[in-house]
This record gives sequence, structure tokens and C-alpha cells, in this order.
Amino acid sequence: MTIDLTTKIPLGRVKQKIHIIGDDIENPILLFLHGGPGVPDRSGVVKRKDLQKDFTLVAWDQRGTGGSYWGVKKDSLTVDRLVEDARELCEYLCATLGQDKLFLLCGSWGTQLGTILAHRYPARIAGYVGSGQTVNGILNEQYSWEFALREAEKAGNAEDIAKLNEVGPPVQGQYRGGFKGLMAQRNIMKKYGGYSQKDKERAKLQGFFKAFALPMLRSEEYTPLDLLGILWGYKKVLTVMWPRLIDYDFTRSCNKFEMPYYIFQGRHDNNTPSALVEAFYEAIEAPRKALVWFENSAHGPGAEERELYLRLLREYLL
Repeated sequence: MTIDLTTKIPLGRVKQKIHIIGDDIENPILLFLHGGPGVPDRSGVVKRKDLQKDFTLVAWDQRGTGGSYWGVKKDSLTVDRLVEDARELCEYLCATLGQDKLFLLCGSWGTQLGTILAHRYPARIAGYVGSGQTVNGILNEQYSWEFALREAEKAGNAEDIAKLNEVGPPVQGQYRGGFKGLMAQRNIMKKYGGYSQKDKERAKLQGFFKAFALPMLRSEEYTPLDLLGILWGYKKVLTVMWPRLIDYDFTRSCNKFEMPYYIFQGRHDNNTPSALVEAFYEAIEAPRKALVWFENSAHGPGAEERELYLRLLREYLL
């Protein structure tokens, strides 16, 4: 039996929006944990016809953004609260779809959320796959900023060099100017291939908003209220949560898992720098683990090397 259900469910006393879609309700559940925080990708998930034959896909707008924007107070935008939301969602999905466990497919900030979830609450997690893997928040920003500066210097781009020096180097993971400083660093980092190898040239012409927000705004997946939730939510959530989520080191914590733990990492990722990943992988204790390098990708191997990514995802999870 097929399923295509968009609904709101209470998670942590806030109604949050999910979309469940698949060709066979008995297929394994694959829950996507999006990045940001505050940058939902429900529209991208539901388009994955290539996965709907094998998995029941679940897209979730996390607390404070998109269809889950309304009624969220700033003091509830914490890592622990989102982990609890995710735990409640796992319980709901397993009960509703009649399954004992589900798989997590995590990207960027979603890997931080998913890693903590899998470590704390393993009962409902059959396996974890993360891309754009987070490891250490403070070193993440140091490495990412240094990459952008190094590449700007190679290119002789005085404007980028000046902007990077204006907002950083980051201190304890924080940029001068807060949200604006972070966006400035990310936009420059993208220009030099740290986010995407496939779209490196186009990235030089796109800012963060055009690259991430506009595709969502143009999607038919979102209602007008959802779109307002994206427009107002992504900046709010990122601004509030960034200081609350940055101080972590998974090589020292959250490295023991009761389920298979797989990292699908783009070799050229400097948004969540790949230089940090191997040390974390060596520290992981799990029934099975794998670190799979995508040699022609940066932050999003699922998009940059799509066919290879899909083949390996099926091999590892099915």
C-alpha cells in the first residue's frame, strides 16, 4: 500500500510538519534530518522517486522553521529540545507505520542532531548515514574560515580577503557580526568549492539565500504559511541556536553506538571540513561502521555523485 501523507503532529508541545511518502508502507522507514539549523528540505525529500521504491521517506520541518515555525519560543530552540523532538518523532513513526525501527539519513547540522539522537536513544534507530558530517564545532569554523582565506589569497581576491578578516577568524566558533558574519564566511567559502564541486562556477554568482532558500520558495510542497515560516524561521533559528550548538567534540563524546554508523563524506567538504572526519571515525564504536569517501564531492555527495550515492545507500542499508 502506498502512502503520501502531509500532517502536523505535536512534538514537545509544538505542532510540527512532516511528509511521509513511499510506494509500499511496509518498506523500511528513512527519516531525513535536515541542515541549518533552520533550513528545511521537505521539497527535496518528497521528489526522491528513486528512493520511494525501497523506503518510506519522511521529511520533517524541525522546530522553528517552515511548517513548524508557528508557536515556537526562542528559549525552546536548544539542541536538547530538538533531540527530544526527534526522539518523539521516531516513536510516532514506528507506531504509525507499524515498525520497530527506522533509518536516519542526515545532512550537515542534521548529522549533529542525528549523532546525538542515535547515541542517546538507540532503541528505534536501525542505522545512521551522515553526509556533511559534523565533528567538532569550534574546529569546524576555524578550518572552514582558514580554507576560505587560503583560497581567496590564491585567487588574489582582495575583497574576499578583507571580508574574511572583518568577520574572523572565529573565536570559539563565533564570527563578528553573528548571523551576518557567518553568512559572509559561508558565501565566500562556497565560491571556492568548499560547498559544492559540481556547482563551483555557479556558486560564484549565488549567495546563500539564492542557493538554499529560493528553491524551497519555488516549490509546490510548501503552503504560503510554510513559506513564511522558512523566510522568518531560518535566520531566527540559526541566530538563536548557533551559540548553543557550537561547543561539542564527537571524538570525545557521542562516539559509541548500538546500530551501524556510516559516514558518506565528500572529499572536498569545507563547510563541515572533511579534515576532521577521520579522527572521529577512528573513535567510533559500533556493530558496523564505514567511512565512504566521495572523491568528486564537497558538502552534498547525494547531489554531486547521485548514482554512486544511491547505489551505496541501498547496499549499506538494505
